[in-house]
Amino acid sequence: MIEILAITFPIYAALVLGYLVVWKGWFSAGDMRVLGRYVLNIALPALIFSAVAARSPVQVFQPGYVLIYALGGLATVAISYGLFSLRGTDPKRRALGVMGSTCPNNAFVGYPIMLLAFPDQAGIILALNLLVENLLLVPVCLILVELAANSADQPIWARLRRILLDLAKMPMLIGLALGLVVSLIGLPLPGPFMRFIDMLALSAGAVSLLVIGGSLVGLPLHGNRSLAAQISASKLLLHPALVALAASILLGLGLITLTPELHSAVILSAAMPMFGIYTVLAQRQGLEGAASLAMLTGTSCAFVTLTALLWLLA
Repeated sequence: MIEILAITFPIYAALVLGYLVVWKGWFSAGDMRVLGRYVLNIALPALIFSAVAARSPVQVFQPGYVLIYALGGLATVAISYGLFSLRGTDPKRRALGVMGSTCPNNAFVGYPIMLLAFPDQAGIILALNLLVENLLLVPVCLILVELAANSADQPIWARLRRILLDLAKMPMLIGLALGLVVSLIGLPLPGPFMRFIDMLALSAGAVSLLVIGGSLVGLPLHGNRSLAAQISASKLLLHPALVALAASILLGLGLITLTPELHSAVILSAAMPMFGIYTVLAQRQGLEGAASLAMLTGTSCAFVTLTALLWLLA
C-alpha cells in the first residue's frame, strides 16, 4: 500500500497545491486558464509527438488496447444512457450525464499517474487514450449533447460536421498525426530538435495537475446533487468496470494479446475523473451547477478509487 500511495499522493498533493495558490490569490482563475492552454496546445502535443515519433509503428499501435478501451467506452455510453433514462432525466441532463460518465481526464490527470506507474509507456498510453477518446467517445457524447439541444438555427448534420472539424484541429491530435508520420517513414530527427521537444513535454505533468486543482476553486456548488452523484459514480466505477469486463472477455477468448502493464493501464485510464472542459460544455446548456458538483466530487473521490484500483491491479 505504501508503494500505491507513493503514486497517488504526489498527484493529489499537486492538485491541492493548485487549489491553494488560486484560493490564496497567488494565481487567478484566468492564470489557470492560460496555463491550461499551454498544456493543451504546446506541452501535451510535444509529449505525444515525442512518444510516438521515437518508436516503431508496432510499438506505437496496440490494437488490443484500442479495442478494449473503445468497446468499454461505448458500453458505458449505452448503459449510462439507459440508467439516466430510467431515473426520468430530461434529454439535456441525460446527455450531460453520459458525457460525464464516459469522457475521462487522461490529459491532465491520467498522464501524471501513468508517468509514475508506468514511466516507460506513459506517453504511448496517453496517445492511445486520446486516439480513442477524441475520435470516438467525445464525438459520440457531443452528438448526444447536440441532439438534446434541439437547436433550429443550424441543421444537425452541419453541427456534427463542425464538431468533427473542431476535433481534427486539436493540437494534440496534430501532434499524434505528425508523430505517426515520422514513426512510419522512420525519419531520423536532429538531436537538438528532439531535446527541445522533450523539454516542452517534461513540463506537461506538473503544470496540468496545478491547472486541474486551480480550476476547482469557485465552481458553483449548487444544482442537482443526486444527478451529480450518479455521474461521479458512473465515471469512477461503471466505466472502469465495463473496460475491465471488455478486457476479460477479449483476453479470455484469445481474440487479443496485451501486456500486464497495458492491461492495468487501460482499466486505470477509464477510472480517471471527467475531463477538464466538462463544466464549460455544460454551461452552454445551462447545467454548470450539476456538472461542477460532479467534477468536484469525481476528482476528490478518485483519490480513493484510484488508490484502491492501483492496489488491486498491482
